[in-house]
Amino acid sequence: MASSFFALLDDISLLMDDVATMSKVATEKTAGILGDDLAVNAEKSSDFLNSRELPVLWQITKASLLNKVMILPVAFLLSAFVPIVITIILIMGGVYLSYEGVEKIIGFLFHRGHKKQVKEVVGQSDEELKTQENEKVKSAVFVDFILSIEIVIIALSTVTESTILVQIIVVTLIALLATVGVYGIVALIVRMDDMGYKLIKLNKSKFAKTLGMGLVNALPWVIKTLNVVGTVALILVAGGIFTHNLYFVHDLISAVPKMLADTAAGLVVGSMALLVVLLFNKIKSKLLTN
Repeated sequence: MASSFFALLDDISLLMDDVATMSKVATEKTAGILGDDLAVNAEKSSDFLNSRELPVLWQITKASLLNKVMILPVAFLLSAFVPIVITIILIMGGVYLSYEGVEKIIGFLFHRGHKKQVKEVVGQSDEELKTQENEKVKSAVFVDFILSIEIVIIALSTVTESTILVQIIVVTLIALLATVGVYGIVALIVRMDDMGYKLIKLNKSKFAKTLGMGLVNALPWVIKTLNVVGTVALILVAGGIFTHNLYFVHDLISAVPKMLADTAAGLVVGSMALLVVLLFNKIKSKLLTN
């Protein structure tokens, strides 16, 4: 009886070691997308009225958890019975990520002077504001759904050689981290300016006012920095997917250092995807005008 109990403890210990090791690997592999997820959600959440930022963020967080609940069982079933589909989804997701990364780079290089059109809030009815808010929430939830698929699939691809129990525990942990961690940090980021204003108003000391002004002025720079880091991460993650899963790409640039190879693969595939999208949109617009 005692030996069986200690054997069980030993099995649990080995399982926890496997989970810890694979969780670390999966986190490293998904770090790029988590960074982009953080940047995208911080930017989207900062577009709402101050009084609505946290309620809307909570609404998106709940939808994100629901996304994970829907995605995880499907991913585990595919991994168990049709593992080739995981690779296909991974490559398709890599194309999407590389496209998004290249599109951001093109936008930064050639459209920096274009100012975003900001809708006037003053004078709008509560119903109009609510409609705009719902549209933004739907957009954020859709983006979260796409990124959630990639996070789950990439995390799952790192543990395909492990037991099904390890796969479930590791990928579920990463999925929870992607929601709780990302949106928790986003909540802190979007309230930075409010914390700064409170420090300025409630404290008379010069240090508190300087710190408050620093927080207020830092918010746009923090979001811009996250966008840059997230864009670079997108290209690297996507490139890594191609060099690891497409053998002809791996053989073609096997002599090139890994980071450079991943960057090149991500940029090339992303540029091709962007050209295809632009061509499709051009043909579509011509057909609609005729």
